[in-house]
Amino acid sequence: MENRKPEWLRAKLPTSAGYKEVRSIVDGHNLHTVCKSAQCPNMGECWSRGTATVMILGNICTRSCRFCAIQTGRPTELDLGEPARVAESIARMNLTHTVITSVARDDLKDGGASVWAATIRAVHNRIPECAVEVLTADFRGQQEYLDVVLDACPDIFNHNLETVKRLQRPIRKTARYDRSLWVLEHAKSRGFITKSGIMLGIGEKEHEIEEVLQDMQAVGVDILTIGQYLQPTKEHEPIDRWVTPEEFQHWKDYALKIGFGVCESGPLVRSSYHADEQSDRFDVRARRKAMLAEQAKQNEADANLAPA
Repeated sequence: MENRKPEWLRAKLPTSAGYKEVRSIVDGHNLHTVCKSAQCPNMGECWSRGTATVMILGNICTRSCRFCAIQTGRPTELDLGEPARVAESIARMNLTHTVITSVARDDLKDGGASVWAATIRAVHNRIPECAVEVLTADFRGQQEYLDVVLDACPDIFNHNLETVKRLQRPIRKTARYDRSLWVLEHAKSRGFITKSGIMLGIGEKEHEIEEVLQDMQAVGVDILTIGQYLQPTKEHEPIDRWVTPEEFQHWKDYALKIGFGVCESGPLVRSSYHADEQSDRFDVRARRKAMLAEQAKQNEADANLAPA
């Protein structure tokens, strides 16, 4: 395959004042961002718009996925002051929608769920008007830890399948296709707006793309992102093909036809691409208010039933 990137994959260099301001806040608060750690091609555009995807729980991942640029190894930190620092940084960026993700922390019993929950609540308490979208790992399929995150009421819950069923084992290794679908299904069953995404150009076939989109739709995924796989280093999975803008449009049309509410599909699309526009579409702040009211009502009922 021709290694030279096609014209449609050339992102603009970041030069705006907005980009410089976000970079200053990120650096000044010692934050990790998936924008930098995963070499996102949209960093210039997103930071120029005043948005950034914050990455919690450190920048060393316990998993070694074949597509991901984030460093793999044994994490050396668990910063319990991180939730408050993240919330303050988001407040300084004056965001109305924030995306928070993390490395996989299989070294921790709860997979980092308690820090996830503390971060979501810290942002809600510091900036109630800011919608919080989370992009989590699978917590090894342990429902009690997934529920710790969901109990904190994120506004949008995202968990990516990344690729088609056949390529899960060679590309994602530790993850499982059925487990990822279960994570999304469970979040949906609890009333959350759910989101997932895949990469193209990593060896998938047309019928396999149809299958994964149908499987995601079957578990109620609301928002879908589809983007071009870009090989981070020579040690990672090689690119199989450059997917044209026309093919991305085809898959967007297909996704909307089979029932997805929103589909962002294009060469440079990543999980958080234009994520701020999606929270308004689903009126997530009102949904969160209703969820929190229901939680309070249930807690009061449980307290009344408790023995004196």
